[in-house]
Amino acid sequence: MSNGKSATDELQQHLQQLSNAFAVRLQVELPALAQNAERLLHAADPQEQLQHLHSLRDQLHKLAGAAGTFGFSSLGQRARELEQEADQWLETLQKEQQSLQDFSRSLQQLARQQFHAERNQEPATRAVKPPRPNSSARRIYILEDQLSIGENMRLTLNNFGYHAEHFSRISELDAALQQQLPDALIVDVNLPDESLTGLEYAASLQQRLDEPLPLLVITTQDDFATYLEAVRVGAMGFFTKPVDIPQLENRLERCFAQQQGEPYRVLIIDDDRELASRFSLILRGANMLVEMLHEPAEIFARMRGFNPEVVLLDVSMPNCTGPELAQIIRMNDDWLRVPIVYLSAETDINRQMNALIKAGDDFVTKPISDNALVAAVFSRAQRARLLSNALSRDSLTGLLKHADIKEQAAVELERAQRSGKPASVAMLDIDFFKKVNDSYGHAAGDNVIRALANLLRQRLRRIDSLGRYGGEEFLVVLPDCPSDQALRILDEIRQRFAELHFIAGGQQFSVTLSAGIASTEDTPASADDLLDKADRALYAAKHNGRNQVR
Repeated sequence: MSNGKSATDELQQHLQQLSNAFAVRLQVELPALAQNAERLLHAADPQEQLQHLHSLRDQLHKLAGAAGTFGFSSLGQRARELEQEADQWLETLQKEQQSLQDFSRSLQQLARQQFHAERNQEPATRAVKPPRPNSSARRIYILEDQLSIGENMRLTLNNFGYHAEHFSRISELDAALQQQLPDALIVDVNLPDESLTGLEYAASLQQRLDEPLPLLVITTQDDFATYLEAVRVGAMGFFTKPVDIPQLENRLERCFAQQQGEPYRVLIIDDDRELASRFSLILRGANMLVEMLHEPAEIFARMRGFNPEVVLLDVSMPNCTGPELAQIIRMNDDWLRVPIVYLSAETDINRQMNALIKAGDDFVTKPISDNALVAAVFSRAQRARLLSNALSRDSLTGLLKHADIKEQAAVELERAQRSGKPASVAMLDIDFFKKVNDSYGHAAGDNVIRALANLLRQRLRRIDSLGRYGGEEFLVVLPDCPSDQALRILDEIRQRFAELHFIAGGQQFSVTLSAGIASTEDTPASADDLLDKADRALYAAKHNGRNQVR
């Protein structure tokens, strides 16, 4: 608790320092504004007036966006009003000279006022980091009154590598919850022998817990009212009977990935360094990874190196506007999935629409509260990651698709060559998989594939990459891992996989795998060469009797 409090205090201290730095900056910017206003007042001709008005409008635009964010709300509001007036003058210079003089005097009055921060900022949002799961299997509790359905679900989830427990009565589940909380809960809506429905029980349970559990709902009722009730109790998945258990397990993994996933990566592009620093502090306080960019010409290197999931982009920047930079980003197909959110003091709806039409996904107006900033970025980043995973990952296993895992192998080979640290790749193939499909059906074959994918996820590191290479074949990329270490890891997975028991049509069966390993220690010429060596090692394992790692 003390660590969390000190972290919050430290964040508030940094924010205060930025506000103080902005107050110092005003001592330079406000006199400069007054000088420009004086030049406007004494401009010799309409062309010179237009030039000074453009300059003043840009100064006011930046001031309107930044002042409110740093606590100078009155200054920001007045700057915005004068910015809008400047826009009117830019649209037409055919007003009376006296009116222009009045506008100039208003600017000088603004610059002469002594503004003090109103200290009305809300506390910076602080993310509560969920605990990391331990190395043991995730614990899943199932509340299902029909014994055969519950037991089948339990056995299948156990085959996928979870620790699943089935309860047919609410009292039994309550007793288990007193001993240990699960990682997720699966509840049947229809419990005819109970006084509560499954959703009513789930609602009361979630209210009793400090943090709600990931909840999946199973039911025979496929209607809107039941969906709505499930959403209101916080359900993250809804499945009608008979339940597609591999699909249910896939949703479980998505819940855990969302709950325990890596921090979202945000790139802030703004020429106002103090303002960008403040936004960065707020987002970092919400457990996001943030980088700042002040020179648009560096966009290519930063996009490739940081791989952001959201770009926060100022509209008005010198030399290159936000919409121009957004169009440059959109010209690269690799970055089409990245949301671009304009963060600007621009309030003119036509300018906002023009910016969004050229390139961009959303428009957030400065000043913005800390919580609103976090919410806007989080929602966009979450959606972008879900979409990216859906497009790049295999629907059955949730692992990377063929092209994406091959690309990851190429990335790790380049990194190994630069760093001098060895990396390994492994090709895995399920032995006699055709026999499984022929003997037990394709649904059983899918369960076997999902079980291996889940076992790989549980046994490998977060930095390792996993992909379904095709059919029953998998590719594993292991950075900073020599071949002898890779051999030990993959052989342990081979043994664990052979111990799994699958059930289909009332019959129980087991399956084995073979694997081949190649390492950058063998100095491959290319990623294709590395994969070819792993494939040849896999062929040797198959030829030598299967159920082994070579």
